[in-house]
Amino acid sequence: MKNKPPTSKTNSPKRPPTTKKTWVKNSAKAQPFEPAVAARKIDTADAGLGERIQKVLARGGIGSRREIERWIEEGRLKLNGATVTLGTRIKAGDYLTINDRVVNWDKFSVQPTRVLLYHKPTGEVVTRRDPEGRPVVFTQLPSLVASRWIAVGRLDINTSGLLLVTNNGELANKLMHPSTQVEREYAVRVLGEIPDAIIERLKQGVELEDGLAKFDDIRFYAGEGANKWYYVTVKEGRNRLVRRLWESQNVVVSRLMRVRYGPVVLPERLKAHSFYELDSKELELLFEFSGIKPEALASGAQQTAKPDSGNRNK
Repeated sequence: MKNKPPTSKTNSPKRPPTTKKTWVKNSAKAQPFEPAVAARKIDTADAGLGERIQKVLARGGIGSRREIERWIEEGRLKLNGATVTLGTRIKAGDYLTINDRVVNWDKFSVQPTRVLLYHKPTGEVVTRRDPEGRPVVFTQLPSLVASRWIAVGRLDINTSGLLLVTNNGELANKLMHPSTQVEREYAVRVLGEIPDAIIERLKQGVELEDGLAKFDDIRFYAGEGANKWYYVTVKEGRNRLVRRLWESQNVVVSRLMRVRYGPVVLPERLKAHSFYELDSKELELLFEFSGIKPEALASGAQQTAKPDSGNRNK
């Protein structure tokens, strides 16, 4: 996808230009449709056997599947009084507790899937509580009943841009899991001219402290004087990966902004601290991309909201 050239005032990259279209699929944006949200149901080949607990809880937004599996291994879940294992299945009428607190898991079968595109500014942290008292992303989001928001990946405090959040843990897990190789694209401003040899090295792969890493794509964008803008793409979510790759070549990163996650681009009109909720057709595209098939559609609302102005999606 091609972006507009930078403005002469800021010399910074424009985000993918969008008005009502927020999707990139096979290099073409999908057309907007009437808003609605996708409902999800318990999907099991044999209702008598039930469904794996981690899948049900992830779908309900209790946590990502990997997070719930860790809780199971720690012995924090009990089903009908017995400690849960990774293979335990849950069915209608079962009694579930997490840390000895009752979970009304059956409500998850009728919870609508919601996905927000949040424009995270620098200075906010992607966590529910911060011991240092810094602003947290989740206080900027609409409240949920019987579930919670899950961030699809993270952005560090000094990185801005697109953050996907959803109440569907199964969807979040699909988008984050290393095996899916979902692309993350960033606009990055670096200091100085970057020799072709460094660009090629970063595309071929360099050894970091946690293993080999590379950029799957690097494109020079624009720049005058000392500052140069590039678009880079990675297919994994290791901590501070983009910054560490540049730093491995002694390149100084002065600004970093995520502009795309998989098929989703950051809408140009979406200001910092604001969010956009995907409509039904956009959700269908995301389910299709993730290999998850929604079983039904339910009516709902899709808006762009500015939490700091009091106009918040609920």
